[in-house]
Formats: sequence, structure tokens, C-alpha cells
Amino acid sequence: MTDTPPSLLTAALRCRCPRCGQGRLFHRILEVRARCEHCDLDLAQSDSGDGAAALVILFLGAFVAGLAFWVEFRFFPPLWLHAIIWPVVTIPLAIAMIRPMKAALIALQYHHRATEMGL
Repeated sequence: MTDTPPSLLTAALRCRCPRCGQGRLFHRILEVRARCEHCDLDLAQSDSGDGAAALVILFLGAFVAGLAFWVEFRFFPPLWLHAIIWPVVTIPLAIAMIRPMKAALIALQYHHRATEMGL
């Protein structure tokens, strides 16, 4: 275990423990581990709530809507092509964005000693 915790950006982008920066934060795609496998930090009390999902919806929704308008007015594709393109773009981007966002909110809880972390 290191003496200084990793930066918020490092913990978020790597999806690692906010205390040691070594242990993986997620068990599955979005399931937070009960304890850090490296420093034994209790992660069971951490809860990012709906904050990560709300931010991803706002940013990704604006980005994809802008792209959809640009594609529509630049190339004039048929409606069925829009129905194929945008779910294929949106779903992987949402999963790729929500993990670091959720990790950032958990790291913020740890760094600010929120009572939900049990510290």
C-alpha cells in the first residue's frame, strides 16, 4: 500500500481503489467489489447513486444527438440506417463512460471522507 492515495483522475480512469490505486474497483461490469483486493478497503458502503448515469446520459445524449443531426443533414440516410447506427454507437460508449464516472464518484466519496464509505 502506498502512502499517498492516487489522484482522482488516475483512480477514475483506471477504475482502481481510491486508497491504494492497485485493487480493481469493479467485480463485473458495474458491480463494485465488497473489499479492495490489495489494501482491504471496505468498498461495500460506497454508493455513487444515479449520479454517474445522469452525467453520462447528459453528455452522451448531447454528443449522439449532435452526431445524428450532422449525419442526417450531411448525408441524408434513410431512417432504418439511423436505427442501426445509433444504438451500435451509443451502448458501447455508455458502458465505456459510466465505469470511470462511477469510479470517480466513489473516489470523491473516499477523498472527502463521506459517511457512506464508513470512514
